[in-house]
Amino acid sequence: MPDAKRSPAVELDVGGVPVRLSNPDKVYFPRLGEAGSKRRLVEYYRTVATAGSAPLLQALQERPTHLQRFPDGIEGEEIYQKRVPARRPDHVATCEVTFPSGRTADVLRVRAAADVVWAANLGTVTFHPWAVRCGDVDRPDELRIDLDPQPGTAFDDARAVALEVLRPLLDELGLVGFPKTSGGRGLHVYVRIVPEWDFVGVRRAGIALMREVERRSGGRATTAWWKEERGQRIFLDFNQNARDKTIASAYSVRRTPIATVSTPLTWDELVDADPDDFTIATVPGLLERRGDPMAAMDETAQTLDVLL
Repeated sequence: MPDAKRSPAVELDVGGVPVRLSNPDKVYFPRLGEAGSKRRLVEYYRTVATAGSAPLLQALQERPTHLQRFPDGIEGEEIYQKRVPARRPDHVATCEVTFPSGRTADVLRVRAAADVVWAANLGTVTFHPWAVRCGDVDRPDELRIDLDPQPGTAFDDARAVALEVLRPLLDELGLVGFPKTSGGRGLHVYVRIVPEWDFVGVRRAGIALMREVERRSGGRATTAWWKEERGQRIFLDFNQNARDKTIASAYSVRRTPIATVSTPLTWDELVDADPDDFTIATVPGLLERRGDPMAAMDETAQTLDVLL
């Protein structure tokens, strides 16, 4: 339900660009009270899009990005917005993408921190970028590995597969992977690639990699597409590399009661990490202490030849 009493709007300076923050005291995460207000969410996004190496901006820079919005908070209606509103500030740009159906859309093109904060003011809790840049929307520059716990499994199981199977395999193949929590029970690992293959080629490479993880996992992981065939195993979702598939970006907040964040970690940090420790309240401090583990990812563009 909309707030009966709205708090006055304020104007934020985001990298020299004024961005309006409406109804800042509205609570988005009820369990957190004031700490889960719209103001806290927007301030979190301003911080991770501007501080230090601007890690969120790096994760979204020049990528077509969908918005997972909860204008009345996480217990209200969800809006998964692909097309950017026609009425928008001059600083908000778009790029055209083509969906598998052949239809096209003008999607948010993130270029600056002000774009992120503008979207957060619309009630965006999670940013979902494509694995491409707007300069070439048909050739991905990321291979995405999604380790998704199925019923009967948990984060610990995904972590074990990542550390004991996936990472050694990547090392063997001469590939560098960058892990992050999903913000829930799962894990994502990104491999930065040179944009030389289309979505079909990148998906084929992902299938090859994940089937080898499945083979080496000792029954702990599966690529089975049908849910009833997966059992109590970690699902390796190779279809996250298909056109129009998106994953919550690094440093995106998730729809959880404590406002967890999809947080990049070093492989060493992953050993004893608890995903519930990474929230809008804790991640800015973590970044200030040790920086962004994905900061060097753009310098490690790799080839898929070994997988294809």
